[in-house]
Amino acid sequence: MEAAGLVGILIIVGIAVVAAIIIALIGLLLAKAWIKVARADEALVISGRKQRVQYTVMDADGTSRSEMSESPVTVIVNGKSLVNPITQRHEIISLRSRQVSLNAEAQSLDNVTLNVDGVAIVKIGSDPLFVRRAAERFASQDKAIEQFTTEQLEGALRGIVATLSVVELMRERKKFSDQIAVDVSHELAEQGLILDSFQIKGITDAMGYIQSLGAPEIQAKRQAAEIAQTNADRAINQKIIANQEANLIEQTALDTNTANADAGVGRARAEAEQAEQLARAQAEQAVLQQQAENRQAQLDADVKRVADAQRYEAETRAQADLYTRERAAEAAAIEKVKEAEARTRIAEQQAEADRARAAGEAAAAEARAAGEASALRALADAEATARRLRAEAEADAIRAEGQARAESIEAEAEAIASNQEAILSQRVLDVLPSIMAEFAKGYSAIGNVSIVGGGSGDAGASHVLGADSATAMKSVFDSVQAATGIDLASIIQGQAVGRAFGAGMTDAAASEPAPAAAPRRAAKPAGSSS
Repeated sequence: MEAAGLVGILIIVGIAVVAAIIIALIGLLLAKAWIKVARADEALVISGRKQRVQYTVMDADGTSRSEMSESPVTVIVNGKSLVNPITQRHEIISLRSRQVSLNAEAQSLDNVTLNVDGVAIVKIGSDPLFVRRAAERFASQDKAIEQFTTEQLEGALRGIVATLSVVELMRERKKFSDQIAVDVSHELAEQGLILDSFQIKGITDAMGYIQSLGAPEIQAKRQAAEIAQTNADRAINQKIIANQEANLIEQTALDTNTANADAGVGRARAEAEQAEQLARAQAEQAVLQQQAENRQAQLDADVKRVADAQRYEAETRAQADLYTRERAAEAAAIEKVKEAEARTRIAEQQAEADRARAAGEAAAAEARAAGEASALRALADAEATARRLRAEAEADAIRAEGQARAESIEAEAEAIASNQEAILSQRVLDVLPSIMAEFAKGYSAIGNVSIVGGGSGDAGASHVLGADSATAMKSVFDSVQAATGIDLASIIQGQAVGRAFGAGMTDAAASEPAPAAAPRRAAKPAGSSS
């Protein structure tokens, strides 16, 4: 039950989590559809929602005053707002700057047709009033802002160019650009636009008038430049000539100094060569003298070397003989010492081996004696244990046999006490074969039996022997009955009838499906005792 309740709780929790996730997703989708956000360069314009706006009103006397009124359009700059997609509509107005290029053809005051290239940077003002004006005019056509601005600038440019000459336009281009910006800014503000900047890129004409205006000055400048270039070339040539003259003077002095130096060098080289030859001759003479001295010294050294060699040879031979005799004597002594050491080592090894053998034999004898003693002890212990176990087993067997015999005797006594007649009859039947065997031994001693006067039928030998056996058995039964009062014939007959009756009852019980009567006790023959 607890597990089922836990599973139910888990299922409910899972359903709640899934439902919460679905609701959150729906909320996110609704928020995405309703919440509109304008970027940093955008303005959000919502139609269908009124907004109170403050206007500035100019009176007739030139004073201005502010008034509040409701506008059907709500403007949000750089922000966000909820927009009902059913009753309201929103537009995103870009406030980014737009570059407008223009190329206008205009006629100047001095009737020269000019091509004026300019570039303007214009954008929608970030003030809500400017955004509202621009939204009313350009919300659905953003590209119309460039076209409108181009047309306004071209119109203003043509009007201003018509009031100025070409020279004024070329000299006062910055003033010309500022004047165009001032003239067109009011018209752009009425459309919600702001002119950030306006620049004149270039003024050209197809007839070359502008180029001809500067021709005199250009020519004068060119002529002055050529004259200045000629003067500069002349000054350069003069400087080159002066430099060459100075170089020539310096070269002459250099050549003179070089010749003097070469002459001094030649003299010095000649003196050096003479000194070198003299030194070479002296060196050769010294070398020859030294060679003669060396040759004499060599001869003296050779004679001395031969004498020294002979003396050294004799000394060496004598030392060699002495060394040989010493080495021979040392070798003989060492050989004798080695032989003595070997004999001593062999004797020590033999003695050590004898000691080891004696120790091993003693240890083996000791171990053998200890092993035999341990074996004898173990054998004696085992025999003692076996005898003890055998005696205990025989005692247990004798005790068990005695107990069994006592129990048998006790059971037999109880059986005799409970059914004396049956026991006695069983004993008689057990003894009867031995009695008959003893009776038959008398016939076994007889060699041949001759029947005289007998015929066929009942007069045969078997009839005679059977009659004798029956007579003998009857006499035994009579003797027992006379001595003990027990009628053995009646007992045997009763057992035979009882066994036959029991066998009949067993066959009847086996043939019937279920026993129908209680067992009956067999009737005892007359003369039996209970």
